[in-house]
Amino acid sequence: MKVFLQVLVLSLVLTVCVARSPYQAVLQHSRIRGRQQGPNVCAMQQIKGTDKKYFTNCKQWYHRKICSQPTVITYECCPGYEKIPGEKGCPAALPLVNIYNTLGVVGASTTQMYSERAKLKEEIEGPGSFTFFAPSNEAWAALPTEILDALVSNVNIELLNALHYHMVNRRLTSEELKHGSSFASMYQDFHVHIHHYTNGIVTVNCARLIKPDQHATNGIVHVVDRVITAISNNVHTLIDIDEDLETLRTAIAAAGLTNVLENEGQYTIFAPTNEAFEKIPQETLNRILGDPVALKDLLNYHILKHMQCAESIVSGTPMETLQGTVLEVGCDGDQMTLNGKAIITKKDQLGTNGVIHYINELLIPDSAKTLLELAEGSSVATATRLFVDAGLRSHLTGSEALTMLAPLDDAFKGSLTMTPDMRKLMTNHILKEQLSSKSLYHGQELETLGGLKLRVFVYRNNLCIENACIAAHDKTGRFASMFTVDKVLTPPMGTVMDVLKADDRFSLLVGAIQTAGMTELLNQQGALTFFAPTNDAFNALPQSELNKLMRNRQELSGVLRYHLGEGMLVSGGVGSHTRVKPLQGDKLELGVRNYTVYINKIPVADADLMATNGVVHAVNSIIKPLPLKVDREQADGPAAPLRSAASSRLDSRSFRNDDLFQKVLKSRSSRTMNHSQ
Repeated sequence: MKVFLQVLVLSLVLTVCVARSPYQAVLQHSRIRGRQQGPNVCAMQQIKGTDKKYFTNCKQWYHRKICSQPTVITYECCPGYEKIPGEKGCPAALPLVNIYNTLGVVGASTTQMYSERAKLKEEIEGPGSFTFFAPSNEAWAALPTEILDALVSNVNIELLNALHYHMVNRRLTSEELKHGSSFASMYQDFHVHIHHYTNGIVTVNCARLIKPDQHATNGIVHVVDRVITAISNNVHTLIDIDEDLETLRTAIAAAGLTNVLENEGQYTIFAPTNEAFEKIPQETLNRILGDPVALKDLLNYHILKHMQCAESIVSGTPMETLQGTVLEVGCDGDQMTLNGKAIITKKDQLGTNGVIHYINELLIPDSAKTLLELAEGSSVATATRLFVDAGLRSHLTGSEALTMLAPLDDAFKGSLTMTPDMRKLMTNHILKEQLSSKSLYHGQELETLGGLKLRVFVYRNNLCIENACIAAHDKTGRFASMFTVDKVLTPPMGTVMDVLKADDRFSLLVGAIQTAGMTELLNQQGALTFFAPTNDAFNALPQSELNKLMRNRQELSGVLRYHLGEGMLVSGGVGSHTRVKPLQGDKLELGVRNYTVYINKIPVADADLMATNGVVHAVNSIIKPLPLKVDREQADGPAAPLRSAASSRLDSRSFRNDDLFQKVLKSRSSRTMNHSQ
């Protein structure tokens, strides 16, 4: 086993050292995976039910999926090798022959046949040093009949020109096919465009090299999966001449992006068809087309910063757009996907400065949306309906600089009928300025449309506005932003003392506070966290103990002050090991289990009753200090029973008498450890 691990590590080191390009890296990985089958055997992944095979990296190997489709492992001779009957693996190097004969050996016999028909055979048999991107037999068969007929019917011109476009007048190995490079072909010096992706896939004019580096005496052959055609137009010209992209063409001109798409570059454009624009509500479309900033953001959201051919995609990958955010570009079988949706109708329309993929659905970035559109695309349907029912639609669709606090659907409890109080509550979920959560700070005050001031609390594990903590990334629209929050806001309506007096559950506590002379403390300005015992907490005490406590003002004050923490701590700010310093006594230990907050192992019955000078959390038990030896890490649930030292020693002896323990002591590895010590 040790020797095997050393060999594996050495193989991986050699892979890193020897592989000089992404393709070489996946080839080396395939060699390692195929080594047990014999020398020069490569393991490949083949998509089930197809002929598509890939050299893959470690990640794809373990996932056993390409484009969401299951794969099977096949073993083939690595490029440049062949089998010998009766011997394991592929021990023999292929004999070097000229390009014409090589075409027949590597599965490009149709290209070989057309080369002879076009009078190209003599050239690729003779002296020289060529690179031939040779379409596979399947690639020729996939050509539409009318195109193939047009090529073959005029063999001396069109077919020869087509084949010459697949050739470069110099030898180019996969190592020299650099990402973004281009080379003059042998057809009127029209360039072929190379992309060498990080996952090891290499393309020429978006055709994948399926058998690279097939060496010949007078050059090299790379078998490709499609017939390629010469390109002379940039991507803007391609858009300009296609009537199916008329609306897009108008939008590009209005946004001033014409020059960008005419300049040199390596763009990927997901081009919405006329049909895609027609699917958008006319009001929304008119608003965006009439707003140059929103329109530019929308169009830039459809353009990637780099060129991505369809064949380069083997799994979902986030890719940055010119707009600054990302799209997830992926695939599902033969279909290319965007953000998980199969909306691409035509792939790989190649221009000199990029590639176009047609889509039948318009992608609208958050930065071009109104508040209402942001909310409709999120998991806040209940809040969205309530905002509209509260008569706030004009604020959600206008151009005001606002921030909406949108509670998650499961934050709403009970009746949701629109009442004056509900209307007021929803109005106080909209702030008067456009904010970013990254700019908020502790103690900041934010004004709502209803005129209330809401406080910001910054904790180590959360960012909260009053009792509601931010539950998702900001959504920043054209004029306004949306914060998704985990709770419905309960704005403060009075002091801590006011909150307690207004709740019948705290009638005994209110009396105790007055007896202890603490009324003024709970009415004055400040920031307190009160773990407030309910009537049930007091009634749970023995009557004699309760009577004694209520008669001793000093002791009663001490007990109540132990329930009062310094600073504001809402439930969302409690982590797994949070401590609060009370006004009197040792620190309180807080934790969370199953969404319930515990203080010294006492669960909070009702959290986040907000006050202007603090927050109240109701508890149904009087909180007592934890025993000193209790494991502090267990503060978020029922305490484990304490164990004496004597019982621990007994447990240790019984463990040592265990049969399994004795077997371990007698094992070879245990003796080795004892010797080394």
